[in-house]
Amino acid sequence: MPHIATTNPATGQVLKTYEAMSTEQLDDAIERTDLAFHQLRATTVDQRAQWMNAAADLLDAERDEIARIMTTEMGKTYVAAQAEVTKCASAARFYADKAPAFLADEPADADAVKATRAFIRYQPIGVVLAVMPWNFPLWQVMRFAAPALMAGNTGLLKHASNVPQTALLLEDVFRRAGFPEGAFTTVLVDSEAVDHILSDPRVRAATLTGSEPAGRSIAQIAGRELKKTVLELGGSDPFVVMPSADVDRAAEVATTARCQNNGQSCIAAKRFIVHTDVFDAFAEKFAANMAALRVGDPMDPNTDVGPLASERGRDEVHAQVRDAVDNGATVLCGGEPPSGDGWFYPPTVVTDLTPQMRMWSEEVFGPVAGLFRVSSYEEAIEVANGTSFGLGSNAWTRDLAEQERFATDLDAGNVFINGMTTSYPELPFGGVKNSGYGRELSALGMREFCNTKTVWVGEGAASAGAGAHAE
Repeated sequence: MPHIATTNPATGQVLKTYEAMSTEQLDDAIERTDLAFHQLRATTVDQRAQWMNAAADLLDAERDEIARIMTTEMGKTYVAAQAEVTKCASAARFYADKAPAFLADEPADADAVKATRAFIRYQPIGVVLAVMPWNFPLWQVMRFAAPALMAGNTGLLKHASNVPQTALLLEDVFRRAGFPEGAFTTVLVDSEAVDHILSDPRVRAATLTGSEPAGRSIAQIAGRELKKTVLELGGSDPFVVMPSADVDRAAEVATTARCQNNGQSCIAAKRFIVHTDVFDAFAEKFAANMAALRVGDPMDPNTDVGPLASERGRDEVHAQVRDAVDNGATVLCGGEPPSGDGWFYPPTVVTDLTPQMRMWSEEVFGPVAGLFRVSSYEEAIEVANGTSFGLGSNAWTRDLAEQERFATDLDAGNVFINGMTTSYPELPFGGVKNSGYGRELSALGMREFCNTKTVWVGEGAASAGAGAHAE
């Protein structure tokens, strides 16, 4: 089977194939993107905002067709795909609106540093390589592309090989929106080409969302080349339920939190850690909710859970469930893939887990929940933090003192209390431990790929103050 291809996960049928770029074609693409950087950095932030708003308008106008392509390529439900396109348009408008403030000169205390003027200036650094995953094929890219382009950087996208149409589509959107040719360039290459790209002196930094091994590989190359990286490497997010929680609401949200995007989300809740006082009530409601979800054709608006993105991914999820069962775990619902075409897996709840089982420590990338019983707050924190990951986390409690403790004690980049972990343009997003480093979104995400430049001006300077400039 061709490596770069659209393969419908609901049927297993290969719909469209692509030839990988030659080294010469790849070098030409890097050159175009570098030339575009010198054009883009010379534009005003207001001009870039006009183009970014135009890109948002295109996404809204073409939402349904874009959503259909995403569903066909990686299997998310059509309804979820439509929502993803809308979210991307919203993020584009957010950065178009906020970039002038995020990039404005930041005054410092001139007297303290013996200057007549002192300030911080944020300027673009150049071509940024984005290595992106298939699970949110538009949103993962947009949350890098919108702030990077608004800062005046240009983007070089190496997307997952199973979503080539989505990758090419986004390049076309930015081009039609008015950005200079090459400002956002998709390269159809295998992962082996990443070393070549990041070693090129015209490429100044990289961002990756993906697996831990992929992140280590990118970091190794970037370290050798002395280039900045931002890495988001997934997680095994805890979802803690304490005695004071609204158990019905927690079980309802838990179902969505585990099965969003067919269970294929880095910030999906995966380990459900429930206090013994409410364990039985939660387990009963949660398993019933999970079992009631409808698995089927992702284009059907009544479908809750579509297929997993690949046969290999489906088989790996089932292997993790079988390992748990073979070692004494109990399946409350699901646990067996259906017969027939497509790479479907039913919503599944597994309990009686032990450290000897793969599900205890591994991320499960599918609609499978691990259920853990604990007897105290301290034990809940121990289990929640007892993983190498630290991306998102959820805690359910109406006790204000516990809420404060969870906010401090959960070892994660994101803590959501009485709600489901999600990403917002307004809030920084990223992880700790093996979930990576750096932040996307908010002003922090824009400034990750800026030169934070100190400007110190001594005697004899003009009287004009800092603050009017925005690169």
